[in-house]
Amino acid sequence: MSGRTTVLKPPEGAMAPVRHPDAPAPGELLGAHYDQCFGCGEQSGGLRLRVRAGEGVGLTAEFTVDAAHQGAPGLAHGGVLTAALDETLGSLNWLQRVIAVTGRLETDFVRPVPVGTVLHLEARVTAVHGRKIYCAATGRIGGPEGPVAVRAEALFIEVRVDHFIKNGRSEEINAALADPDQVKVARAFEVNP
Repeated sequence: MSGRTTVLKPPEGAMAPVRHPDAPAPGELLGAHYDQCFGCGEQSGGLRLRVRAGEGVGLTAEFTVDAAHQGAPGLAHGGVLTAALDETLGSLNWLQRVIAVTGRLETDFVRPVPVGTVLHLEARVTAVHGRKIYCAATGRIGGPEGPVAVRAEALFIEVRVDHFIKNGRSEEINAALADPDQVKVARAFEVNP
């Protein structure tokens, strides 16, 4: 990997993010973008992340680490924490009303997260350059002012719904597209595959 540069630093000419005029109001619960989503859906063993719109192009989320999320005895699995960060960052796309997928995600693990912890996540879009969306998130133990446990920076790439149709399993794609609720259809394809 020598000589490799990070793709997470916005290039010169990147623009400040813009919140869509129809984005949910600050404080509004976003709800699941897709009921079968491991991150924000109600699946048994899933994260059941609760995401609220914030100010600007930012949001907050909460995730309760339970026994199904363990890696080491009594501690959250790093991959589960990364999934919580990814889901939180992906939810930012709803504030811009774009469909985007994770292109790159870098996670820093600062301290262990015990089972039973409520992890408070805060995320924001930092810049936009063409189809590239740069964002960052922080997870704190026990509250918004608690100690930092995890951090992430990510690059999301704006895509068309065809990305999901072409690559997803047809049964789920067809069922999602057949829903008469067009907002629900749009939300089902809003975040990372």
